[in-house]
Amino acid sequence: MNFTLYKSKDTTNPRKKHRRILTSETERLSYVGNNFGTSALKCNSLCRYFVGVLDKDSGQMEVYNAELFNMQPLLSDDVIEDDLSDYQSKSYREKVDSCIEAFGSNKQKRALNSRRMNQVGNETLNMAVTRAAENIIGAKGVATLVSDAAQDDVEEVSLFLPPCHEEADKPENVYRFEDLISSAEYEALQAPAAALTNLTSEEILKKPEEESLCSFVLEDLKSMPVDESSRDHKARCLWFLDTLIKFSYKKVIKKKCPMGPDCPRIINKKLMKNFTALTYNSGRIQNLISASMKAKITAYVVALALHINKFQIDLTLLQRDMKLHETRMLDIAKAMRLKISKKKGLPGLGADEDHKFGTLSLPLPSYKPSGGQRKRKKMD
Repeated sequence: MNFTLYKSKDTTNPRKKHRRILTSETERLSYVGNNFGTSALKCNSLCRYFVGVLDKDSGQMEVYNAELFNMQPLLSDDVIEDDLSDYQSKSYREKVDSCIEAFGSNKQKRALNSRRMNQVGNETLNMAVTRAAENIIGAKGVATLVSDAAQDDVEEVSLFLPPCHEEADKPENVYRFEDLISSAEYEALQAPAAALTNLTSEEILKKPEEESLCSFVLEDLKSMPVDESSRDHKARCLWFLDTLIKFSYKKVIKKKCPMGPDCPRIINKKLMKNFTALTYNSGRIQNLISASMKAKITAYVVALALHINKFQIDLTLLQRDMKLHETRMLDIAKAMRLKISKKKGLPGLGADEDHKFGTLSLPLPSYKPSGGQRKRKKMD
């Protein structure tokens, strides 16, 4: 770089005779610095600077007075205006990217490059997926794909339903009782169910005020059989059904015995093993009742209620006990191959309104999962 030094011509004025202006030019910018005014360095007035020039042949150094200049770029007003048509046609995102390329930090530039690489990768992936989908549709055909999707839906739903024996010759063999309650669990239910077995009519009428039992169980307690063996069997089933419904209200299970000490250990273990999902939260594993697990509990409640009520049940009553939407309960009932009907509810339980009833009868109706969104009602 070449420099040019300008001196003040006013040598008589003691304040101006020492003024100097230093300039330099490069291909891109011009620089200027001076030792007076606001841009001058104050260090020149506080001390003296020298430059030493060493003669390598003689080994002697000559010392010269020196002065420091702070060189600043000189921006001229005679700048040719750029063509802004391309810039104005860009989107806001492209303008921001241009600013990051010119003035952004290294971190911002790396993020910009990474985003652009991902964008290219996504475009390539979308093209590959589209091409693969076209090949599959061309090879299988739309009808076959729709059939496969429906079959997948049926298999997915069946994961949360009790074992279904479609070839059964009787309704009681479609969802077998032993698949719902094992013999060991059935024996363990004797002690807690004894309280229901010995309830009198007066005590049953007081139960709704206590809110200790769900509505479905309270209704069935009013029609308990006289035979001691049948009465004990129904009490055990009702107690387990009531426990399943109350268990579905929980969200995260934090205790090994979620239903308390009065619930047999084998029942608590069954609930934790069969009706909860493991999740990792806050550094530890927890048992969670997810939406799919609640659907599974509902399916087992429906199956058990069918055995209790001779394979016809009030779905509306169960739906309210389970705190579900009606559409959700009906979807589960249809997946379990029940025939849905509508009639008035029982006295005292909305007798003036229609209730949905589910009936298990042979032959089983075919199950068609509802696909896509439900049709919206037209507004007048």
